[in-house]
Amino acid sequence: MDVLSFLLHSDPQRLVGVVGLEIHAQINSKTKLFSGSPVGFSAPPNSLVSFFDASLPGTLPVLNKRCVEAAVMTGLALKCTINKKSFFDRKHYFYADLPAGFQITQQRQPIAVDGALLYSLLGGKKRNQVIQKTVRIKQIQLEQDSGKSLHDDLRSQTFIDLNRAGVGLMELVMEPDMSCGEEAAAAVRELQLILQALGTCQGNMSEGQMRVDANVSVHEPGEPLGVRAEVKNINSIRYLAKAIDFEIQRQIDILQRGGVVLKETRAYDSKSGETISMRDKEGLQDYRRVFMPEPNLPPLIVYTDNASLPPGIDVRQAVVVEAIRKRLPELPGVKRDRLVRSYGILPEHSFTLVNEDGLVEYFEEVLKATAKEPRKVIGWVTNDLLGHLKEQNIPVSQSPISPPALAELLELQETGQISSSVAKQVFQEMWRSPGKAAQQLIQEKDLGLVADTNQLHSICQKVVDSHPHEVDAIRNGNKKVLNKLMGLVQKETKGRADPVLVRAILQDKTS
Repeated sequence: MDVLSFLLHSDPQRLVGVVGLEIHAQINSKTKLFSGSPVGFSAPPNSLVSFFDASLPGTLPVLNKRCVEAAVMTGLALKCTINKKSFFDRKHYFYADLPAGFQITQQRQPIAVDGALLYSLLGGKKRNQVIQKTVRIKQIQLEQDSGKSLHDDLRSQTFIDLNRAGVGLMELVMEPDMSCGEEAAAAVRELQLILQALGTCQGNMSEGQMRVDANVSVHEPGEPLGVRAEVKNINSIRYLAKAIDFEIQRQIDILQRGGVVLKETRAYDSKSGETISMRDKEGLQDYRRVFMPEPNLPPLIVYTDNASLPPGIDVRQAVVVEAIRKRLPELPGVKRDRLVRSYGILPEHSFTLVNEDGLVEYFEEVLKATAKEPRKVIGWVTNDLLGHLKEQNIPVSQSPISPPALAELLELQETGQISSSVAKQVFQEMWRSPGKAAQQLIQEKDLGLVADTNQLHSICQKVVDSHPHEVDAIRNGNKKVLNKLMGLVQKETKGRADPVLVRAILQDKTS
């Protein structure tokens, strides 16, 4: 039984998990939050560093408008209240990889507060029941990313790469409304899809564009929350679920043995599948953080609409909430509901479509070019096409079969020019021969339906004559055996026989 099922069906007096998340999302911007340095992954070390990033004396921060707009757009998508005035602060802490020795963040009043993320889980025995969940968003704050420490264990040296120092982040703080790894993973995946739809964060966790800290505790329902441990810097949704579930069970085991859960920071070891203690939050003096207002940045002001702009303010330089709201795209949850409602597909199919970048657009383009029902098209898109894409690890945008090409193949099947088994063969040939149309391949390989009725009668008679036991079974009332004979005919014709016609001929010959 998985952790979610355990928590849903366990004794109310049992210890249960409580999970809150802090997510650092790298803002999709060409330049950093307070400098003109470009943002880029895997550039040569220290090649994307301005004087300000390196904290040279006399340099001052200049706020990136794009980063502010991204935070506002994300806040609107998550139903947050956008603060018209927010503040920047210096967070003094032990930063080995920030030359200034502090991080510019928003501690007193962040740009967005009090939001909600709606997400869904697939539950039930067949994993096809949609379970709706909500997690509250406490706040979204703008802040700088730190640099990166590169450790050389052989030489016992540490090198600093400041390329990432100063890159704009949105820190999203989620309330402890989740109870297990599966819920947290579903919430983070939904957030990832939202950010990608908005274009505010590319969400590539393997490149550090989204990093998750999980605050995990256990308690008895109705009792105060327990002591929490923080599992830091998880960069995979799959590892997030595993880390949380392990940590919940670890704390339950400690308490059941009469022990005490420590307030500490832990890391997840993907090789062992365990969380490992990094530092004790209660005992270490160097863990203390000191905040002070950032003296070099004025309050951040955003405006409700153009009418609220003060005289003399250039609208091109202002951040206007209503203008950003008008640019909000269709969000993943809305898109899934629309797909189910408009095309009659199953909810789990809508999840598959939305989870894969570009697959919804591909599916809808196919539908525009074929009369085939959406429920028949969905299997081709989510099974055949997506299966081949995953096998070769390529995105939808690089599919060798275009939506019009797949639609042409499906039309040939729908109009009875080829059988379903031949359609599968042609799909494989189209994948191997990009640019070749379905009709061309059918002609080249002689895959069209056998139209000669006399030839079909001859093949059916041959199958009937060579399988007397099956014929007797059919004549004695076992009609299911007819399917075996149909399969043998299709084998003889390499899947090119019209199944309706074959069934009629076989029924006549076995009656």
